[in-house]
Amino acid sequence: MKLRTRLIISFCIIIFVPVMLIGLTLWGFGQFQMKEIRQAYDVNANPYEYLTNSIRVLSHYTKTNYEELQKVAEETPEKLEDPLYLDRINKELTGKYSYLIVCKGDTVVYAGDQVDTENYLVYSREDVSSNSGFYVDGEEQQLRKQINFIFPDGIPGSMFIVTSMDKMLPEIKRMILDMLLSGILILVLTGGMLVVWIYRGIFTPIRKLQIAAENIKEGNLDFTIEPENEDEIGALCQSFEEMRGRLKDSMEEKLSNEKENKILISNISHDLKTPITAIKGYVEGIMDGVADTPEKMDKYIRTIYNKANEMDTLINELTLYSKIDTNRIPYHFNRIQVTDYFNDCVEELTLDLEAKNIGLAYFNYADEDVQIIADPEQLKRVINNIVGNSVKYLDKQRGFINMRVRDVGDFIQVEIEDNGKGIAAKDLPFIFDRFYRTDASRNSATGGSGIGLSIVKKIIEDHGGSIWATSKEQTGTIMYFVIRKYQEVRNE
Repeated sequence: MKLRTRLIISFCIIIFVPVMLIGLTLWGFGQFQMKEIRQAYDVNANPYEYLTNSIRVLSHYTKTNYEELQKVAEETPEKLEDPLYLDRINKELTGKYSYLIVCKGDTVVYAGDQVDTENYLVYSREDVSSNSGFYVDGEEQQLRKQINFIFPDGIPGSMFIVTSMDKMLPEIKRMILDMLLSGILILVLTGGMLVVWIYRGIFTPIRKLQIAAENIKEGNLDFTIEPENEDEIGALCQSFEEMRGRLKDSMEEKLSNEKENKILISNISHDLKTPITAIKGYVEGIMDGVADTPEKMDKYIRTIYNKANEMDTLINELTLYSKIDTNRIPYHFNRIQVTDYFNDCVEELTLDLEAKNIGLAYFNYADEDVQIIADPEQLKRVINNIVGNSVKYLDKQRGFINMRVRDVGDFIQVEIEDNGKGIAAKDLPFIFDRFYRTDASRNSATGGSGIGLSIVKKIIEDHGGSIWATSKEQTGTIMYFVIRKYQEVRNE
């Protein structure tokens, strides 16, 4: 679930769920309390109408007593001078938080409570009679119902049913308190559930990210982060996992490079040691006078020269390897005529190979106008490396190398075939890997840094081509590589 959706849902829950639950709670409490109000106050109409008008509730509460006193005042007013009767009525009113006041002329003849009765004499002089009563404010809020009548001796009188509003309706007060507590409880529970939901959806994955960051800080990359949800936090976890994977790959690549560098140093050290030892030996021979004839001197000097060339080749490969490793090979791409370029290459190779008693055959099956985009110097390095590798592993008395150039659609394919000792099937998939050598002995005849073919592969791939090989032991090897042809883009 998206974080935005989660927040919208949380907002709706915070707004609507408490309102709905509080409404249901109010309705439930209301139904329960209304039942008690009906029983306590003898309310037969809609109780909610009385709840919205407290005076009406209080008035209805003493309605039966008021009607009884009104009837007595009209029919048998002498009862209103009977203390026993008035005490009975006042006792009933006391259970309803009310009391009775009876005035005769300017005298209060009965008071059901210890109150100041002077103000009732004022009201008794007014011709006021009301079943609904009237509200009186003061130190004590009261609802008063007044009945004016005439005593049997002709003296006017007034009766007051006084209801204390401060002591009335305990059920309503309790219901309001219960509703308030229920509303608070609903808000707390709703908020608690939202906190748990948001915590599990947001803070739990954030905690996982924090632990993952601490692991990375300590150098531990061997863990995974699985996104729990498809939201923004899940996307962040996914991005973090991808970052961790890249960091791990980078670390492994760094360790691999360090290992390869150690192998390279070991290989170069070993391979440099052989020609250096030979050079030292021949130089010592010259210094000791062993080369005492012109023929021996010429042989020693030529050998020293050849060993120095081997060292120069190894150093050049090491220099190029460092450029490859940092993607800093200097390319100068040009449009090259295929026929002319390979004719020149073959001409140079022929002179060198004839001196080594190796035959070279060249076959060009491409049209004369075919062109490629390539770096002439780096492409010549590819051909020389492949041919040099073939020469290194030629084990026949009469070696030969065939070079064929073919037009294969959008590419020019170059094939270089030799009749050397071949490559074992188990070694063939790895010959383009850096530092891989099929000849583990690294003797002086087949030495090398082990990076020649990896350099070739890198150059060909940087030209947008590819390279591969086929081989059969004791028969020979064929190297193939393709270079994309140059094609003009015509605007129509």
